[in-house]
This record gives sequence, structure tokens and C-alpha cells, in this order.
Amino acid sequence: MSPILPLPPPEREEHDCDRIRKGGVGKTWFASTLSHAFARQNQKTLLFDGDLGLANVDVQLGLSPEKDLGGFLAGRYAMDVAVSRYDLGGFDVIAGRSGSGNLATLGTDKLMLLCSRLVEHAAQYDRVILDLGAGVERTVRYLASRASRCLVVTTDEPTSLTDAYAFIKLSKLQNSATEISVVVNMADSTSDGERTYNTLRKACENFLKITPPLAGIIRKDAKVREAIRAQVPLLQRHPDTHAAKDVIDLARKLAT
Repeated sequence: MSPILPLPPPEREEHDCDRIRKGGVGKTWFASTLSHAFARQNQKTLLFDGDLGLANVDVQLGLSPEKDLGGFLAGRYAMDVAVSRYDLGGFDVIAGRSGSGNLATLGTDKLMLLCSRLVEHAAQYDRVILDLGAGVERTVRYLASRASRCLVVTTDEPTSLTDAYAFIKLSKLQNSATEISVVVNMADSTSDGERTYNTLRKACENFLKITPPLAGIIRKDAKVREAIRAQVPLLQRHPDTHAAKDVIDLARKLAT
């Protein structure tokens, strides 16, 4: 599952960033494609790779940034120095450090500093998307708590649905003010996506007494894998495919 969302205008408070989460459901592809869709709406967009243990936004986008999140956390430079421009997508990226598991065990002080600086930097953008790691470990929970909206990305796989439910449950137990909604990715059809959502919705209603709304359904598309392998944005390589159109529609919905 995955959280993501539009960025806070400067007048909002610090928990106004947006985010995406979960491994194995296409969250990084979704985060980068949604960032691209926002950029195509002429919205200044930042994609933050918050998967502190297994960062891979730069790999999917074919970026080789000289500066990354690791350098900021080590105190070698300010956060704005860690920003890279992704010209193909028209948005900015703060890359993580691929395979650097030590970032996933940040101390409380470092984690608070990271969130504080990110919120400050976010004021320069119309949209900020946080691509967070899988699971519900401390760093993921803390970063998620700073988001104004969380898109929980799931598929029809039972393990994915279980993970999505667990994240929603934990957020409820923590009394998080973050607005949670669901995105069904890799659906065979719109109707199949609705069935997947309804499975999760019923579990949430029966056991948590809440109904997270459906944000959107992204249909399965072979062109997605091709674009990822080519390290070229789907919206540029295959802009007329089902998946591309679904993400564009979702971006428009979130912008309203």
C-alpha cells in the first residue's frame, strides 16, 4: 500500500505533505507517474523518496544524482542541495540512497529534523509526494503522520489487502489526522478494481468502523513494465494507455 498526496500551500501547517506506501504494489511507479501528471497540470511538484531502507526512485527514473538524502542526513549539505531536476517529467526529486539500510534506523532527532526541513522545503511547491517504504516500522509511521493525505495503494493480492488493512488500522489506533483513501493498482478492469476496493472497505467497516473512500483505480497495463525497464516515464512513452489515462484522471481528481 502506498500513501501520496498534493502538497501543502505555505499557509498550511507542517503535517501538510502527501504520501504513498507499500512494497510490491507498484508504489514507486505510481508516485513518479502521479508526480509527472501533476507537473503536466503546470503544478510545481516534488517527489521525495522516503523509502529510507530501499530507495529506488532514482533507479526507476534513470537518475544518477550527485547529491541525495543520505548526504543531507549526514549533515554535509542542506536539503535544497539534495534536490535533482527530472527534466523528462518536469518535476523535482529528492533521491534516497539505494540499499542503504542504515537510513531506515534513523534516530528520533534525525527523523524530526528530516520532517522539519522537508516541510520547510515543501512550501516552495504546489504538490509534494512522499514515496514511503513498505511496512509499519517507526520511520514509516512517523513520516506518514506528517502527511495531510495518504493514498493506500493495494492490489487484489490477499497479502496486499492484508497490508493495506493493517496500515489503516494502525493509523486509526494512533488517531492520525491524515486523510486516508484507497488506490487499487494493476486492476484487470474497473469492475475488478471496485471489487478489490469493496473487499478492503468491508473489512474496515466491520472491524474498524470506518470507510476509507476510493480515490481511483489504475488498470493493469503491459506498457507500464516496458516503460519502467526503459527508464522512461509512461506519460511520455505511452501517454494513451489505460494506466496513463487512469493516473492523469486521478491527478485531476486530487487537484479539485
